[in-house]
Amino acid sequence: MSRIGSPFSISYELLIALRYLKAKRRQTFISLITFLSVAGVAVGVMALVIVIAVMTGAEKDFKARILGFQSHISVMQRGGGLEPSGELMAVIKGVEGTDVVAPFVYGQVMLKSGYGTSGAVVRGVKPDAGVIQVKGFPPEVLSSRLSRKPSGENGVAAPGVILGKDLALNLGVGEGDMLYVISPKGMISPVGHVPSMRQFRVSGLFDSGMYEYDSAFAYMDIKDAQLVFRMGKKVTGLDVWTQEPYEAGITREAVMSHLGPLFFARDWIQNNASLFSALRLEKEAMFIILILIVLVAAFNIASSLIMMVMEKTRDIAILKAMGASNGSIMRIFIYQGTIIGSVGTFIGVGLGVSLSLLLKHFKFIELPQVYLFSHLPVRLEVADVFLIAASALAISFLATLYPAWQASRQNTVEAIRYG
Repeated sequence: MSRIGSPFSISYELLIALRYLKAKRRQTFISLITFLSVAGVAVGVMALVIVIAVMTGAEKDFKARILGFQSHISVMQRGGGLEPSGELMAVIKGVEGTDVVAPFVYGQVMLKSGYGTSGAVVRGVKPDAGVIQVKGFPPEVLSSRLSRKPSGENGVAAPGVILGKDLALNLGVGEGDMLYVISPKGMISPVGHVPSMRQFRVSGLFDSGMYEYDSAFAYMDIKDAQLVFRMGKKVTGLDVWTQEPYEAGITREAVMSHLGPLFFARDWIQNNASLFSALRLEKEAMFIILILIVLVAAFNIASSLIMMVMEKTRDIAILKAMGASNGSIMRIFIYQGTIIGSVGTFIGVGLGVSLSLLLKHFKFIELPQVYLFSHLPVRLEVADVFLIAASALAISFLATLYPAWQASRQNTVEAIRYG
């Protein structure tokens, strides 16, 4: 009694479930609950798709901004600076997955202009490394900007320094202005320790889109940075760019296996672990909160099925008398509830994907300037949509089990006598 008609026909349990979904006059209230169940699942799934797409877009945008001016791996030597020998760089570049290796100098300084002072982090870079080390400045442009050019009233040939736009705003300087870089790595004089001070020309401003970097970072030629920090020919470490930035952790481990215990390395994901952890936590929290909407809709599904079981007590008894098994009765109501959940899920996915694409392409929701983004950063991921749909279907299925089990336990004789 499991199937009727041709080999391609559907099971009779599914046919009965579909028939029960069609409302009769006396089942109008049950049909209203069914409609609300479909709407609840659809709204929950739609909200999940849109919110998770925005959260994913924000995470991808943050990572793109960081990768725009930060190396994928930084290799340093324990106990201080290292000599950037060609042999060492060749060993790193020979590791599978690495692309470009360049030395860098890193340290804290005080910047002083005619309008104010501010602490800053200086990063000395090699302009001809062949990769973009400062956002908005290709290697050929960077080399020109960091070179020595006459500037100021006295025409002194001062080396160039590129500042974050917010750092320049704090100092009250713009392109072409002069400032002093004061380093704690000074000299000992008869009056005590005297910090070193060198004059630089503001040769450019960069805008990473992240205030933490734009208000604190300054870039200069690595040779000038070595002079500022009195490092001689030593450097702070080696920057490594990989062929696959999102697999930098694997490449970092491979690099360390070739260098030994005297060196240590950190990849860009480790350096920004707190930011990525916060974004991941927010995404998971929003998923849990919004899935509760689907859970409420699942309670409606269970309620409608319980009332349907009470309404169809006599029908269930007749089916059992005709030979239907408990499993068949369960399947009828499981199919019914699953259909309700499936319809709501697919409507929600369709609406969520459609609205996400509209938000992505037309950008009609503008954000205040306090945010890093001018518009909602929407990015749809197939895996996210699949997980949302699968979760909604699973919740809908689980909501059908108790009513279906109760229906299968109906006593045939009692149901026919009192039904």
